[in-house]
This record gives sequence, C-alpha cells and structure tokens, in this order.
Amino acid sequence: MSFGLNRRRFLTSALAALPFGMIPAAGGPAHAQTSSVEVKARPIESFDPRDPTHLRYGALEFRSGLILTSSFRGFGGLSGLRLDRKGEQFIAISDKGNWFTGRLAYRGKSLAGLADVKSAPLLDSDGKKLTARRWFDSESLALDGSVVYVGYERVNQILRFDFSKGGIRSRGEVLPVPPGIANLPFNKGLEALVFVPKGQPLAGTLIAISERGLDPSGNILGFLIGGPSPGQFTVRRTENFDVSDAVLLPSGDLLLLERKFSVLEGVGIRIRRVPIKSVVPDAVIDGPTIFAVDLGYEVDNMEGIDAHLTEDGDTVLMMVSDDNFSMIQRTLLLQFTLVGE
Repeated sequence: MSFGLNRRRFLTSALAALPFGMIPAAGGPAHAQTSSVEVKARPIESFDPRDPTHLRYGALEFRSGLILTSSFRGFGGLSGLRLDRKGEQFIAISDKGNWFTGRLAYRGKSLAGLADVKSAPLLDSDGKKLTARRWFDSESLALDGSVVYVGYERVNQILRFDFSKGGIRSRGEVLPVPPGIANLPFNKGLEALVFVPKGQPLAGTLIAISERGLDPSGNILGFLIGGPSPGQFTVRRTENFDVSDAVLLPSGDLLLLERKFSVLEGVGIRIRRVPIKSVVPDAVIDGPTIFAVDLGYEVDNMEGIDAHLTEDGDTVLMMVSDDNFSMIQRTLLLQFTLVGE
C-alpha cells in the first residue's frame, strides 16, 4: 500500500475530530514587533506520489511545490495569499491574525524556497492586536494597489489596511458591509475576497463569498460590495463542496477554490471557473470544474489561491494550505500552469 493512500486514510479519520478552521486562542502582548522568520522548504518531487510522470490534472499542469516548516511559533494556518504581478513577492495571512510577507525563490521555473520572510500581528485602528479583541479566523485577502482587505470569518467583518502607511504595521479600519454578512454562520462565514481592478467588468467591486452561508435553496451566499452594481448573489453548491478562496484571472474569469470533508467521502479539492460577467446581483453563478483531486495526491487543506502571468505568457496558479497548526497536516505551496490560457 502506497504512502499516499496510508496518509489519506489516516487524515480522514483523524480530521473527523478537527473541523477545518478550528484554532487555539492567541496570547501575548497587545503590541508586538515585526519578526524575521526562517522558513525551511522541501520540494515536492511529484504531485502524484504513485506516478512521477503524471503532470496533467484537468486544465492544470503541475509545475512545482514545496512543503514549508518553521520554528517560528506563529507560522502556519495560512488562509489567504496574494502575489505581485511577477509571482515573486507575496503577502499572506494566518487564521491566528498574523501577516507574512516575503519573496518566493525560484530555481529555473520551479519553486525553491521563501526568503526575506517577515511577520507581524494584524492591528486594529488603535494599534492593538486584533486577537486582543477576540477576533480570530482572518481567512480572506484582497489587494487594491497599496490597500489590503482582510475578511474575518467568525465575526464576519472586513478590515481595510493602507500599506502605504506602515506596511504590515498599518492599522485596520472596519469596512461597512451589507447587512446579510452579519447573519452568516459563526464558523462558515467570509472565506474569499476578490477586488476587481480597472478594465474589468465590476471594476472597483469587492467580491466577498462565504464558506457555507446558505440561502433557502442551499446555495452559497456571496456579496458585491461597492462598485457599479452592489448586491447579493449565490454560488451553486454541489457535491457538498464549500468555498475556501477565489481569484480573478488576468483574462477576467473567476476561479473558485473549493474543498469538502466527510468521514465517508474523505477530503476533496476542486477549482471551478466562472465567467465574471455572470457575477451580478441576484444571480446563481456556476461553472465547470477544471481541477479535482483527493488526498491520494500532494494536497492538504487548501485555503488560498492566486494567479500571475510569467514572462513566457503562462498563467500560473499558486495554492497554499492551512495546516490548522496541527501535527497531522502540512503547509504546502503548489504551482500549476493553467493550460490553454
């Protein structure tokens, strides 16, 4: 029996008692300094442990991946990830309320490691740690130039940080949100944020999607905040998948990263592609699955996704996993080429 299959069965049974997103309380002083973080990276030689020649998975082709570890106490729980246009600089958040920034190192076209990694706690408008307010589960991340939006799941709030005023030491201001967001479930609330840039339909809109806030038809609630057409929409929920993140492609389509977990079915990860023009108030959006795998492959609790264009014109997707600060889970970075873009 292969290692991958053993690991799948072990995690399926062990995770039954550990819901995705469950985190311990954080302590420490209300004011904390920026920390330098050493992150060790081990390459993932093959996304399919059973067949190193297997590279194509639906519309995605595996490029490279890393298993990340660190002795830094706050490292892990990575739930949101955004890259610069070259796919080199990154910003990430953990669900314990920490920023992580740094640089992706490459060896040729393959990921080689992380460099210049810094971490600091997310701060409120008074400069105090947001965790001191019992605000945990910072799950989603969106960028608009130097402005960074962070979605909090359990309190169902969105904060706006202006990185031109201090970078990861900047202070967050609570963003007014539609009333429906406050009614999302306690631990299945805001999970994905996408800011629509200029030149795209819905330019200036912040798209917010819940993990599993459901309407009467059983579809997942989403919100259009600001922009030309604010309102509410839903994502058609199928096969018990929940939303864990989203990204807007350079071509304009929206990709939904989704996962499911059950004792009977195990863990599944998939990506659906949705035309951005279909994301309008009162719509039920849907799209084809372009990627679907289970724990027989090198995945974990994949919670973050972003995309960038290479100098060669390839559209590259990056996914990151949330290890829930658990010994039986891993922090993974995975890169795939979106074939045919």
